[in-house]
Amino acid sequence: MTTTNSIMIRRARRDDVAAIVAMLADDRLGSARERLDDPLPPSYFAAFEALDRDPNIQLVVAEEGGRVVGCLQLCILPGLSSQGASRGLLEDVRVASDRRRRGIGEQLVQWAIAQSRAKGCKLVELLTHQTRVDAQRFYERLGFQRSHVGMTIRF
Repeated sequence: MTTTNSIMIRRARRDDVAAIVAMLADDRLGSARERLDDPLPPSYFAAFEALDRDPNIQLVVAEEGGRVVGCLQLCILPGLSSQGASRGLLEDVRVASDRRRRGIGEQLVQWAIAQSRAKGCKLVELLTHQTRVDAQRFYERLGFQRSHVGMTIRF
């Protein structure tokens, strides 16, 4: 658990899943992928349990005033390439729409970079959809450089 300015970054709990899914769904791409049914589909809770059990994955939330206002998934990936370097992989970085542009996303990403460094990673990577131009500018401002071409097969 880390407290920075007015937010606390902590490991996500099962009761945070609905707030996380709501943030994942809160844009054009996410609204087409996510289901905000009440109750949420069991698949979200099964995924949460799998993430929570994996020692190389940290699903965290940013909490402000008792409310979940951001989230991030950090995966530590051991690897053989780059002389056996581990890497941090950032996934599902989101900030509640009414809390954007207040530094919460930056605090989450900086936290993840520090965690990756502390775990011996030699680099941190992330993927962002090519249409998320604002997100790309955000990551570049934090020092990330365009380095890969991403490719996807959906089933």
